[in-house]
Amino acid sequence: MWIVMAVLSALFAGLTSILAKCGIRHTDSDLATAIRTIVVLIFAWIMVFVVDSFDTITNITTHSMIFLVLSGLATGASWICYFKALSLGDVNKVVPIDKSSTVLTVLLAIVLFGETNHLEVKLIGTVLLGLGAFLMIEKRTNVEHEIKREWLPYAIGSAVFAALTAILAKVGITGVESNLGTAIRTCVVLVMAWAIVFMKGKQSQIHHLDMKELRFLVLSGLATGSSWLCYYNAIQNGIVSVVVPIDKLSILVSIGFSYLVFNERLGPRAKIGLALMVVGTLAMAIRA
Repeated sequence: MWIVMAVLSALFAGLTSILAKCGIRHTDSDLATAIRTIVVLIFAWIMVFVVDSFDTITNITTHSMIFLVLSGLATGASWICYFKALSLGDVNKVVPIDKSSTVLTVLLAIVLFGETNHLEVKLIGTVLLGLGAFLMIEKRTNVEHEIKREWLPYAIGSAVFAALTAILAKVGITGVESNLGTAIRTCVVLVMAWAIVFMKGKQSQIHHLDMKELRFLVLSGLATGSSWLCYYNAIQNGIVSVVVPIDKLSILVSIGFSYLVFNERLGPRAKIGLALMVVGTLAMAIRA
């Protein structure tokens, strides 16, 4: 069942990227992140009450709460970097870098959690993922459309913080109902996201939001909430070094829709990179 949840997480995560890109064409990325987080928070707490897990909040240990908060901070940092990168670059360039967080996550899971089953396959898979992500960073030959890769540092930051998120969440969610853990982490992300909006003085832009983009941001938040609930259920019940690669298959959904919606095409080198990432991911998933 945890593999099914990981696959559903990938599907919803892939939709998140496309919906978010549609919602930040004119809307500031920090403000968009904060708005989306409200939607995710509402969705997460609704699920807490649906599964009747709120009463278990008093059973959460201080140790688990600390790591859930740290995981929330890492998530907030990853989101801020990710949506800034999306606002500056193409989906089919930003997403592969973000998904390369799998490499760091798998290595940390092996070292910290001793997930050494089928170690050779995992190591080969991480190499393929890393190489694939590198190949997908294509340099445009048309100078007019070259964005000087301003998005790249943000995409890398997103990947690093995403890897930390998975590891910290695995520690924090131990013994905690997954829906409740997701809701608590989202509270932290919400505070962090809106703090950044107010620190940068962007709150006045709320009055000038494009209603069409706002609808896309809400849909993106719903997709994110769905992805999170599936993802952390899979992490809680499954193997981190397998769940994370499966979740990163969302790249197929994102790139497929980026072609259909934004007409973002992959070159020969990027296609090889995508194939390597998929092969590496499937190898680790099949050998779970």
